[in-house]
Amino acid sequence: MLLREGLARLFEDGGHEVVASLTDAQHLAATIAGHRPDLVVIDVRMPPSFTNEGARAAEQIKQAHPDLGVLVLSQYIETAHAVDLVSLGGFGYLLKQRVLEVAEFLAAAERVARGGSALDPRVIASLVSPASAADDPLAELSGREREVLELMAEGLTNAGIAKRLVLSERTVEAHVRHVLMKLSIHESGDAHRRVLAVLAHLTAAQAQ
Repeated sequence: MLLREGLARLFEDGGHEVVASLTDAQHLAATIAGHRPDLVVIDVRMPPSFTNEGARAAEQIKQAHPDLGVLVLSQYIETAHAVDLVSLGGFGYLLKQRVLEVAEFLAAAERVARGGSALDPRVIASLVSPASAADDPLAELSGREREVLELMAEGLTNAGIAKRLVLSERTVEAHVRHVLMKLSIHESGDAHRRVLAVLAHLTAAQAQ
């Protein structure tokens, strides 16, 4: 309840209208149909079992409303649902502690509402760090390039990455070119396609 009320206040203070606040997913579909929001924020674990109700609700929402932004919050890193859903666009998966970084959290939520992607850096890091370095297709990346890769997959633009890492945008552009070249991913001006390309590679690497 405290998190739900806190999120509502956070969005309102950020200049957004909160049209509904629900305790579970039971009336979620009817509420979305009645209010037609730009973004839905869901806890991955909701009543009654507190397991994966939120993840299932996110999948159902995206199937019924492909253009609706869905932001899932989780206490723990659970990559299975994140990788599957981000391919649909307008989807975000963040750990709850990211809410404390208010400006970055609101920016991620707004990006998802506009149809973009937002994956928590720790979720990305868990994909970027396979168990065996010998089988790591990312082994050629430098430490800075891995940082850039994680932020690319989080959905940030080059300008956003530059601001986060306190680098010039030209330097970030060079790092992005090197990352995409080393991973054999074709460059694209479309931010979402770039996220999908990165995630596709990371998912394949995780499966090896």
